[in-house]
Amino acid sequence: MVSAVIIVVANSKGGVGKSTLSVHLAAWLARQGHRVVLADCDTQASSSEWLAEAAPGVRSVRLANPDQILDTLPALAQEADFVVADGPGSNTETSRALLLRGDFALVPCKASMLEVRALAQATAVLRQAQDIRAGRPEAVIVLSMVGKTYRLTQDMKDAAAALGLPLAKTALTLRQIYADAPGQGAVVRDMGSRGREAAGEVETLFRELFPDAAKGRGRAGRRAGAVNG
Repeated sequence: MVSAVIIVVANSKGGVGKSTLSVHLAAWLARQGHRVVLADCDTQASSSEWLAEAAPGVRSVRLANPDQILDTLPALAQEADFVVADGPGSNTETSRALLLRGDFALVPCKASMLEVRALAQATAVLRQAQDIRAGRPEAVIVLSMVGKTYRLTQDMKDAAAALGLPLAKTALTLRQIYADAPGQGAVVRDMGSRGREAAGEVETLFRELFPDAAKGRGRAGRRAGAVNG
C-alpha cells in the first residue's frame, strides 16, 4: 500500500500563518479528489476546529505530544493520500517529531529581513532532521502576510539562500479576509466575491508547490511532483 505524503507546516515562531496555510492546503487537496487527514499538533487546536466547519468531509485528528506524533503519523499515512500536519508555534520537541516523520516541510514566514533572519534559529530543528534522514524532509519557505506592493529584495533572497531553502514564487498577501475566514468557518474560496483574489493566490501557490496533486493529474506522480519537484 502506498503511504500518504506527509506535509508538515512548521515554524517555531507564532503568528506567521501556519493554520491559514494548513487549513487551506487540506481543503484544496480534498477538492482535488484526494483523501486527506489534517493532524493538528498545536495545543490551541485552532486548525482542526476551523477545518471541521470549512471542510467537514475532511478528517482531522489532534496529536498532543511528540510521542503521539511519532507513533500515529505513520498509521495516518496508510489511510490517506496526504497528511497535512499543522505544527506548534513554540514547542521544539513537537516540531522535531513532525520533521522526523514528514516528507515535505512548508515554512511560512512574514516578508521582512528580521523574519527571514529569525529563520536561521527556526530552521535549526529542520537541519537536525535532514541530517538524521539524509536530506529529508524537503523544505520550502512560503512568504505570508505580504503587503500588496511588496517586492522581494536581493537581501531577502540572499538570506533565504544562506539557509539553503528555496522560496516559493507565490506569496500570500496580507488580506483581512484571511483573518476573517476562521470566524466564518470557511476557506477564502467559499467566501464569495470578497474572497476571489485570495482564492486565486491560494490556488496558484498550491499548484506551484504540488502540481501533480491538482485535479486531473495521476496519483502516481504525487511524490515526485511535490514542492518544486
